[in-house]
Amino acid sequence: MRVVRGRSGDVNADREVGAALSAGVEATGEPALRVWTPHQQVAFGRRDAASDGYDRARQAARQRDYAVVEREVGGRAVAYTGSVVAFSHVVPNRNGEGIGDRYDDATDRLKRALSSLGATVRDGEPDGAFCPGDHSLQGGGKIAGIAQRVRRETATVGGCIVVRAADESAIADVLTPVYDALGALFDPESVGSVEAAGGPGDPDGVIDAVESAFVGKRRVERVAAEDVLRDV
Repeated sequence: MRVVRGRSGDVNADREVGAALSAGVEATGEPALRVWTPHQQVAFGRRDAASDGYDRARQAARQRDYAVVEREVGGRAVAYTGSVVAFSHVVPNRNGEGIGDRYDDATDRLKRALSSLGATVRDGEPDGAFCPGDHSLQGGGKIAGIAQRVRRETATVGGCIVVRAADESAIADVLTPVYDALGALFDPESVGSVEAAGGPGDPDGVIDAVESAFVGKRRVERVAAEDVLRDV
């Protein structure tokens, strides 16, 4: 398995790392994993882009010094503060492996990772959570959300993990006006974190635990994000 560490120099270059990772899996058939802390940004989904209030939502994010991006995977807007952890597990899209199986596997691995750090987590999310969906983890609020994108040759399971308790209010502050502009339900009190659930407020520790949960006993090739772009 190829394991990518770190982030690239800016938001756009960092997004190119994800595209390069998928292309590499398609070319080699070797799974890849990336667990990192994206730059400060609000990532909007396709449903957001179709909303009448989309331009106002983007402006609200920019006014709070968040870059604005659109993503292919996932639903409603997600805020990354610079210490929120993201993960992306890219695998070949083989016959016999279903979307539900991949969701179940990723959820189980993520739960094990967070539990190993002392966080008390369970399936589901509170009402009014950011980026609501069927594949989430909570513990005093929504901690993590999982999404999936399936292409002809590859499948990507990814998501975000709120680590620090301080990020709960930061996320609520930016997403409240964003969701208001989109006309979507959001409860600022619904945001949780690994730290508030009893784990550490250390993104690096969460990255290590999530990596270990997804890698298991497989041999890994570790590369830096910048090196992935050089290989393209």
